[in-house]
Amino acid sequence: MPSSLHPEFSHKHVSILSRKPLHAGYLCVDELILRHRLFAGGDSEPFRRELIVRPPGVGILLYDPLRREAVLVRQFRVGMIDESRSPWMLELVAGMVDKDEEPLQVAERESREESGIQPVSAVRICDYYNSPGVGNEHISLFCGRVDAGAAGGVHGLQEEHEDIETVVVSYDDLVNAVEAGIINNAMTIIAVQWLQIHHDELLRLWDAE
Repeated sequence: MPSSLHPEFSHKHVSILSRKPLHAGYLCVDELILRHRLFAGGDSEPFRRELIVRPPGVGILLYDPLRREAVLVRQFRVGMIDESRSPWMLELVAGMVDKDEEPLQVAERESREESGIQPVSAVRICDYYNSPGVGNEHISLFCGRVDAGAAGGVHGLQEEHEDIETVVVSYDDLVNAVEAGIINNAMTIIAVQWLQIHHDELLRLWDAE
């Protein structure tokens, strides 16, 4: 890889002058006063940032290679409350990683809880940071092989106020939904575009299992 793809600076070029919690609820927010090295040389003046502190997250695209169907979920999302579009969003099965859990374990658990089915095998898509300008949430994405014919119904944990509809979508409709903006959240868009690129390779891999 060319050196231009790697940053010149690292953690040693950042000074955290203070850090304190501002809020601890459904979201946790810390206040940081910091300064960092500048590209032009020297250090910045001290400045304030608020950081949303989140555990790692996991998403999994459930896909049936025989039926060529994906299993998605639809649920209410408060982040859409001020938008003109419906706040019931079509997306991947997803969840947060508890202590001592592996991301794939979480993907399997959330698949059972949110869709009623569990993948028989899975491949890793990628890892990324959701919105590093304001939060530290790290996401691991997978694609899991399922029998879409067994999917359906409404799922979720009542104690977590979950009311989750299972939606089975053909491969073509899945791709078209991204292109039309019907699917409009980053995690699902990333997974679907990965599936477009690796679809034939994925089918060969799963055929060999």
